[in-house]
Amino acid sequence: MDQKLVSSWFHLHSSVPLSYVQPPESRPGMVFSSGKKIPVVDLGVHDRDETIEHILKASKDYGFFQVIEHGVSKELMDDTLSIFKEFHAMPAEEKIRESSRDPNGGCRLYTSREINKKDIIQFWRDTLRHLCPSSGDFMQFLPQKPAKYREVVAKYTQEMRRMGLTILELLCEGLGLDPKYCCGGLSDSPLLLAHHYPPCPEPGLTLGAPKHRDPNLVTILLQEKDINALQVFKDGEWIVVEPIPYAFVVNIGLMLQVISNGRLIGAEHRVVTNSEFARTTVAYFIRPTSEQIIEPAKSLISSGAQPIYRSITYEEFLKNFMIKGSDIEQELLLEPKQKAAL
Repeated sequence: MDQKLVSSWFHLHSSVPLSYVQPPESRPGMVFSSGKKIPVVDLGVHDRDETIEHILKASKDYGFFQVIEHGVSKELMDDTLSIFKEFHAMPAEEKIRESSRDPNGGCRLYTSREINKKDIIQFWRDTLRHLCPSSGDFMQFLPQKPAKYREVVAKYTQEMRRMGLTILELLCEGLGLDPKYCCGGLSDSPLLLAHHYPPCPEPGLTLGAPKHRDPNLVTILLQEKDINALQVFKDGEWIVVEPIPYAFVVNIGLMLQVISNGRLIGAEHRVVTNSEFARTTVAYFIRPTSEQIIEPAKSLISSGAQPIYRSITYEEFLKNFMIKGSDIEQELLLEPKQKAAL
């Protein structure tokens, strides 16, 4: 594994290895600004109806928004980014050892991405991935280095759970659902991904992450303040998610698209690289438990709308997603005859 990690060898290359070169149609190219910007939602506004209106519109139009006045301290955000930068800067052998305590693989370090495709084109990143249940039961499997890793990550994931449930409650209320609809089993299996993108000698040839949708309800991303790398696909063009200091980026996942019966968008997005700076991000995935049934909310269907997605357990969905990626969305769509039978 240590020889595969991009951070172990990127500095030895003046060009991108062939296995990392994207086909011409997938390369970053130029991003021409049309003036569109990802919406910003102020969670500190005291008018709940106004907040719901803003967050719902952003989720319908873009599937992405940034949140400010969210209640997470700047100190904790700085400490969290620092901890993961320190982790990814450690020697490869140490990183591998620290991320290999769980015999079931709930905490692990990998490179490129996890989706199993035979035509393997690699992506310019390393990722630390681990579970972060609210019970704290998984703590013994987390890295002990850098110092205070467990302490900082415990505080951070607790804050992410609080903020994530607040966002879900606002979205559910805006959809006309019980605000607590997504609490419990639909959000009880959170996952943390700490991505590290080393400097790349030829950023025009490769990607840090491909065009994709997230296989969850909602993702909350902490990104660095000064590096433009995350892009959202809307109306045939790529829009840069320009970092706002001490804001979080929130995006809707495929699961919430299904639950909302297509009213919310699981937006496609990607990550580009750059030749000058390393970039570290921390993504908190709000996910269902494995046995949870994912389907359009019944109250949305009973109000007259036809379901457009079939029911599926999250375990089955995730297994298929790891093979097919976002292409699984087509398999979730109901045929006209199936809709009529419901």
